[in-house]
Amino acid sequence: MKFIDEALIEIVAGDGGNGAVAFRREKYVPRGGPSGGDGGRGGHIYCVADRNLNTLIDFRYQRIFRARRGEDGRGADCYGRAGDDLTLRVPVGTVISDAESGSVVADLDADGKKVMIGRGGRGGLGNLHFKSSTNRAPRQSTPGEKGERHDLRLELKLLADVGLLGLPNAGKSTLIRSISAARPKVADYPFTTLQPNLGVVRVDMDRSFVVADIPGLIAGAADGAGLGHQFLRHLQRTRLLLHLVDVAPPDPDADPVRDAHAIVRELARYDATLAAKPRWLVLNKVDLIPPDEREARIAALTRALASGDAPSFAVSAISGAGCRELVEQVASFLERQRQVALAARDAEAGEHEPLSAGDHAPRA
Repeated sequence: MKFIDEALIEIVAGDGGNGAVAFRREKYVPRGGPSGGDGGRGGHIYCVADRNLNTLIDFRYQRIFRARRGEDGRGADCYGRAGDDLTLRVPVGTVISDAESGSVVADLDADGKKVMIGRGGRGGLGNLHFKSSTNRAPRQSTPGEKGERHDLRLELKLLADVGLLGLPNAGKSTLIRSISAARPKVADYPFTTLQPNLGVVRVDMDRSFVVADIPGLIAGAADGAGLGHQFLRHLQRTRLLLHLVDVAPPDPDADPVRDAHAIVRELARYDATLAAKPRWLVLNKVDLIPPDEREARIAALTRALASGDAPSFAVSAISGAGCRELVEQVASFLERQRQVALAARDAEAGEHEPLSAGDHAPRA
């Protein structure tokens, strides 16, 4: 199935039904009075996150979604039926925003999360609502309201704990194949990866995390070079970035240090928040360095590229050397992050916890 992570749609909620003007006419009831019922409500449009979906391809071929209008009211106090609601199913991680203003309407980041994106119009009032002591035979009613209409942008942002970042052919797909059950395409030419891939890394029976592999960045991506910034949105939800650097590029003119700094600059140009995420250095393909030069080359690249106290790793994704240590360190980091988040949430809940009666009692 083709991977589609962006779509533009138009949604039109149902119009409300019109109110009716009618009068009760039955045998032995010569002056039954007004009996026009109200119109039915127009159908709402909802959006719900479904973990069984992983692409927005359904919205590539159908762009307009309309809910049914409500039925008109009728005589004999009969109210019109409400229009059926319409529910759109999207992958977990879909962000819905207004196409014109760019404001976020909803972030469906959990399975089953449901949000109304288009409200149906209210039904009109029948003439039975307008009767009074001075107006025994009202002939006025109100039309149904129009349903909401919006142009919306759907963007899928993958839910992953760790994101892989680097130049094309840095070995990201090989690494995700080495540490998880994912099987992305691997070849000896750039831009092998043309769409994001997810892999679940099983550290042990009780620990696992999700890693995302996206197509490689190159210098000038902000200006449209290569695949540009098209897939960087999939790293925005991650808690850790692994920056893979090819320590033995096939091009003799390539400079790993220069290229790595270019990737960091492109990241900052796209999103400062994303660039500020924790980022670890992973020197890949160390098996291609001659053994007598390996230690000195790794030390030099680490000094040139390591940032602050962030750890760095030297691995060979194709042979698996160093990958186990990397996975263990990542799992420990994510566990610490979870504990910090839980502690912060508990502290916030404690601040808003209401005082019990004993807390207000005067001291003896």
